[in-house]
Amino acid sequence: MTDTPKDDHVHALPHSDQDVARARRTPDTPQTRAPSYRLAFTDTDFMLRDALRPVRLQLELLKPQLIMDEHGIESTVVIFGGARIPAPDRADQARTPELAALSQYYEQARVFGQKMTERSLASGGRDFVICTGGGPGVMEAGNLGAAQAGGESIGLGIVLPHEQAPNAHVTPDLCFNFHYFAIRKMHFLMRACAITVFPGGFGTLDELFETLTLIQTGRMARVPVLLFGKSFWEEIINWKALARAGTISDADLDLIHYVETAEEAIEIIDTWPAPAG
Repeated sequence: MTDTPKDDHVHALPHSDQDVARARRTPDTPQTRAPSYRLAFTDTDFMLRDALRPVRLQLELLKPQLIMDEHGIESTVVIFGGARIPAPDRADQARTPELAALSQYYEQARVFGQKMTERSLASGGRDFVICTGGGPGVMEAGNLGAAQAGGESIGLGIVLPHEQAPNAHVTPDLCFNFHYFAIRKMHFLMRACAITVFPGGFGTLDELFETLTLIQTGRMARVPVLLFGKSFWEEIINWKALARAGTISDADLDLIHYVETAEEAIEIIDTWPAPAG
């Protein structure tokens, strides 16, 4: 990551990093060793207090926002999907035959990431930037495709109980780590001009339903929501039963579109009507 950017205009008061440097030169006394004397924003123990949760939420919202602004990213194409889906050349190592069969969608995610990034670069690289959860499986495939096209891609990771690392294809300066699921999901959707959803588990379902809820309730502009693998999704979710029961309307069924290939997904994105106004 680059050095912390400074404001262009001159401040009459010292910049925060100047005071951090000065604080390091403070004489060592019982008073200066006391936790109360630490600058509040450099005091990790203080920042981790329960009462500081609202501040941490704001910081987690602001940091990726500012960095993506600095990179000039205007819009993203989101790839949701399972971390356990293997690449085709590793399908024989899958824990179930069903997972092995789903490896075809790893390849489709890679191709989709590559083709969308090529289009992004052709228009300046500020729009249609691939954004994934930064992990393995389908996420890795999307970032890999973007890297193969020679472009940047975003990875929005989250701290989980088991040890992990971002996949090797996320652009390092656009690789983020989150504590709060809610803030992470906000960043998935804040710049999204299209959402693709590949087969996955609880996390993928959570992301899908959050997206649909925001669009259905008018809290988010309507964008293409493209579900890869009709047979998988129709077995997992009986959308028509929800409509028959009246818990959603028939019109809500139009919020999703099934696709099987990257080319089908791109065709829908290309023909999607421009936002009104």
